[in-house]
Amino acid sequence: MKEINSSEFEQKFLHKFNEITILEEALSHSSFVNEQDDANIKDNERFEFLGDAVLNLVVGHILMQRYPYLNEGDLSRMRAGLVNESQLATIARAIDLGSFLRLGRGEIQTNGCEKNSILADTFEAVIAAVYIDGGFDEAFKMIENLFSDLLNSIAASLDNHDYKSRIQELVQENYKIIPQYRVLQEIGPDHDKTFKVQLEVCEIKTEGIGKSKKMAEQDAARKALEILIK
Repeated sequence: MKEINSSEFEQKFLHKFNEITILEEALSHSSFVNEQDDANIKDNERFEFLGDAVLNLVVGHILMQRYPYLNEGDLSRMRAGLVNESQLATIARAIDLGSFLRLGRGEIQTNGCEKNSILADTFEAVIAAVYIDGGFDEAFKMIENLFSDLLNSIAASLDNHDYKSRIQELVQENYKIIPQYRVLQEIGPDHDKTFKVQLEVCEIKTEGIGKSKKMAEQDAARKALEILIK
């Protein structure tokens, strides 16, 4: 039976397991369990189910915190772009999850440790294992860390969605004026501020919120643009 190097695994996932059997179950694919004589060995499919729920909750929580101005539809689309088989498999490869998998002989021969479906499912199972072993805060910390690059890339893409330029072009061409932005409020400590900005243009006033002044201005411009277009 394949032995798991728990210390190496724990370094990658930033969690030290109190019960190593929980980790072993999370890493055991059904193809591996089917080849064992021990009826007490379980596959990770139940953990996958729980891990999927924990992952969606945590990512949804992070997105709501970071983007308080986005509606339910936008948040759902963003989460779907983060929590899918392809993205989960990419993260799993980045931390070399495949080298820890317990697979049956057939899956080993067909390079199962590189299959997106197996990697994504096992990643979710490991999230459940951390949640069961260490609680929600531990699972939250791990997910936030492993998804940091993807979350930052979303922030960059939102910044590049330039509503400010679009509304400025529109009102200069049609009304010969310039939109006026004003910071209304800065909330929170220096390392984690939230900005509230007001935009006034064409007798329209909108407010935007964001984790930077630029993002708050973009949010206010987006709202004003929707009104002007209507």
